[in-house]
Amino acid sequence: MKLLTVTVPCYNSQDYMEKCIQSLLPGGDRVEIIIIDDGSKDNTGKIADEYARKFPDIVRVIHQENGGHGEGINQGLKHATGIYFKVVDSDDTLSPDFPEFLDALEECERQGGVDMMVTNYYYVHSDGDGDRSINYSSVLPENRIFTWEDTKPFRVYQMLTIHSSTFRTEIMRKWKQPLPRHVFYEDNLMIYQTMPYVRKLYYLNADLYRYWIGRPDQSVQSAALAKRHADQILVTERCFTTCHLDDITEPRLKRYMKHDLFMMFGIAILTTRLNKSAETDAELKRMWEACAAYDPKWANYFRKRTPLLFISVPGRAGQEFAGSFYRFANNVVRFN
Repeated sequence: MKLLTVTVPCYNSQDYMEKCIQSLLPGGDRVEIIIIDDGSKDNTGKIADEYARKFPDIVRVIHQENGGHGEGINQGLKHATGIYFKVVDSDDTLSPDFPEFLDALEECERQGGVDMMVTNYYYVHSDGDGDRSINYSSVLPENRIFTWEDTKPFRVYQMLTIHSSTFRTEIMRKWKQPLPRHVFYEDNLMIYQTMPYVRKLYYLNADLYRYWIGRPDQSVQSAALAKRHADQILVTERCFTTCHLDDITEPRLKRYMKHDLFMMFGIAILTTRLNKSAETDAELKRMWEACAAYDPKWANYFRKRTPLLFISVPGRAGQEFAGSFYRFANNVVRFN
């Protein structure tokens, strides 16, 4: 059994996937790299097969019909043999801190294991402007196993994302349903539906994940976010209906999940309102109705008792305000 499975979902990734894979190989025999060729039409599959030929004890390749990023994660999880599971997108890389990260995972295992390992991630922009680390040292204890009781309130920008998170494989396999096929931004659902099973954590204060921003076709570019707003709505709704917040008995885990939902609702609202149309605003109304049908208490809380109220003001003026707030947030964080 490997210590860690790293799944790399790939679709037409020939131009950048090797940089990603090369950053994972220093993990050596402690790591299993599963490359998912998601029905690519370029040389992605051939490149993946060549790495499997060169590194048969480390690299495995799964060729599948196109199912989207989420189906790539589903298949990686299904075939994983590692004690822990991490996703690295094919246009991103891990830093030279990777062996240190594996050392920390091994030490955790000697102490009985953890459910989640948290590391920082680093925005790397193609224009070099706005590069920054998303760091959790202000809210999480460092270099020891801890529980949610030891955590502090997360700041707005401190979401636990696919970039910062590594989970124990067995708890991810407790999901009630797999990630949706052909849906963008489903990695938020991956994180959220795993959280209820997390009890023991470890935080390594290292910028392990390099999140490369700047390709015109990236799903986080503003035009793509607006175009794919329905996926943001679907994922947010799926997260909200994964479990009732009041069923979470650990107070500080519940506090974090509430923070996560607030952020996801905010992203869904802002990206939808970038379209500036009554039709897309109606989609948000249907989202709220579906959430209220599942849990009226918390749907009402997020919709009417948080700052989300201000970016949801009806009509053209509300759309303009939401757009202005989106641009302000992007100038501060540079998320695309």
